[in-house]
Amino acid sequence: MFTCLIRYEIAPGKLDAFREYARAWMALIRKYGGTHHGYFVPGEADDALPRAGFSFPGIGKEGPANIGVALFSFPNVETYERYKRDAAEDEGCKAATARFDATQCFTSYERNFLIPMFE
Repeated sequence: MFTCLIRYEIAPGKLDAFREYARAWMALIRKYGGTHHGYFVPGEADDALPRAGFSFPGIGKEGPANIGVALFSFPNVETYERYKRDAAEDEGCKAATARFDATQCFTSYERNFLIPMFE
């Protein structure tokens, strides 16, 4: 099993459009054999969130306020490759891509593949 981490820079004023985009992709990941662990988006002014304090003074810093993250896993590379191939022809995928093209809800992204560690 491996997990994909995608870190997005959400465009100013486009959080609602990003949430809509995210909902579409969660369903597509599940449809094609993956496990979606969710999207994590910035809080808004009325959300009760802690201040970003750090245990390691001098090396930690508060992250940018426009970052969203997605985490999803696939059991193996073959299932992931099949997802990429089949999703490219899926009408839901085409609609999600068109929605992004129309809203430009994020300005960049980074993708990493990670191996999970459990206790």
